[in-house]
Amino acid sequence: MDELKNEIKEVIISSLQLEDIEPADIVDEDPLFGDGLGLDSIDALELGVALKKKFGIKFSGESTENKKYFASVNALAEYISENK
Repeated sequence: MDELKNEIKEVIISSLQLEDIEPADIVDEDPLFGDGLGLDSIDALELGVALKKKFGIKFSGESTENKKYFASVNALAEYISENK
């Protein structure tokens, strides 16, 4: 699971062009949006597309569950491992 979390962090950094951040700077349980990493809704769309390309998973545009999946690196890793 640690390898998956690191891959997710690398996707976050590369897809959102976060040049000043390293994977080690992203804490697994910290929020990705708001007070955590500070991502916004546009970042969520870009990240969703990048994760779909990398891991072959889908997120529904209509799903209220998406907010839960994108809560943290831990939440994304759990969703990806269950839906790969």
